[in-house]
Amino acid sequence: MRNPNEHSHPHSDMALSLQPVTKTDEEWKDYLTAQQYKILRQHGTEPAFQNEYWDHEEHGVYHCAGCEIPLFASSTKFKSGSGWPSFFRPIDPRVVTTHTDTQLMMSRTEVRCARCDGHLGHVFPDGPEPTGLRYCMNSAALLFVPTSP
Repeated sequence: MRNPNEHSHPHSDMALSLQPVTKTDEEWKDYLTAQQYKILRQHGTEPAFQNEYWDHEEHGVYHCAGCEIPLFASSTKFKSGSGWPSFFRPIDPRVVTTHTDTQLMMSRTEVRCARCDGHLGHVFPDGPEPTGLRYCMNSAALLFVPTSP
């Protein structure tokens, strides 16, 4: 299993391919921690206010824990009060996809990584300007790479 604190590329490498990353279920289990697997591959959700990045304030970039593509800049993170890390936009709109999620007997918009199809969280229309969106992500689906302010 890889060390989640090691990263194979710098945060500014937006030249990363969006070529799909596919693995067998066994390969995902070997590659991810148990919590990352539950969130990214089984569409789980971690507890509010009990996750690594909900109140994290360092400067840097949040990458997908499944394929390490840069997803969100800390400059777009805001305190939503939800208990999960929240962002008002991704680094590039091509790095995420959205899907209708009707679990829990309600309709929500699920957010997945465009590269590895890992479940990241949900997006809601109650965020701050300039987008009015709140990308409510699971910390376990993210890897943080610090940068200078």
